[in-house]
Parts: sequence; C-alpha cells; structure tokens
Amino acid sequence: MLSQKSRYTIRALQHLADIYPHGLAQMSEIAATQNIPPKFLTVILSELTRDGIVISQRGRVGGYRLGLAPVDIRYGDIIRITRGSLALVPCASRFAHEHCDHCLPEDECRLRTLMLKVRDETAAILDSFTLADSIEASPIFVEEG
Repeated sequence: MLSQKSRYTIRALQHLADIYPHGLAQMSEIAATQNIPPKFLTVILSELTRDGIVISQRGRVGGYRLGLAPVDIRYGDIIRITRGSLALVPCASRFAHEHCDHCLPEDECRLRTLMLKVRDETAAILDSFTLADSIEASPIFVEEG
C-alpha cells in the first residue's frame, strides 16, 4: 500500500510540476491546494530539497520549485525516495533486500518468485511515467468496454 507520505509527496511534486519552470510556490499555497498538513509538508519539502528534487528560495518572494525538469522525475523514483522500495516484501527489494523472517530459503520460496515479478512489473509501469505526463490521458488507464 502506498504510504500517506508518498501520496502527499506526489501531490506536492505535481503541484510544482504544474508551475514549472517559471513559478515558485509557497508552502502554504501547496498545503492548502493539495490538502497536505503544513507540518508534514515541511518535512517532505525539506527531504526533497536535500535530495535536489526541489529547490528552496528564501525571502519575501521565495518559495519552492522543482530542481529537475518534470520529465526527469519518474513516479517510481518518488516512491523509492519516500518508501524505500517498490517491493511488497523485503526479500524482493532490489536496493533494500532483507531475508524474510520465518520463511523458506529464498531459492525455494515461490512467493518470493511471484513478488519479484510483481516488483518488476510495478517498476516498469511507475518508471514509464514522469511528472510531465498527463496520467488521466494515458491509455493504460482506459477501461475496455
């Protein structure tokens, strides 16, 4: 399940992508428009600034803007930054791999094999979309009749 932090982060970045490259958004504007608690948004923007995804400009006319072009920020990367992994179980994580407690050896575990496939498919989808994409217009989300 996608964490609340991941959802807030995505919405804040989408807001900044909408005004890229010319606009600066104040934290209060992002919080109000995206319905994100201001204290939580402070933490999120601070982390994104440290990672170079967001740039903070101080002063009376200051605010926040993207540090990268929207086309260079993939949804998969946003989730990896906020959640740490796209995998549903620790043994299927590519970068945060851990052995599962009370499990079979990994080379015998059919659940792990399934979860590796789920992770790879999830990554393929999330890494194919960037903040520059209009998700609503994507054919992947169109229901077949």
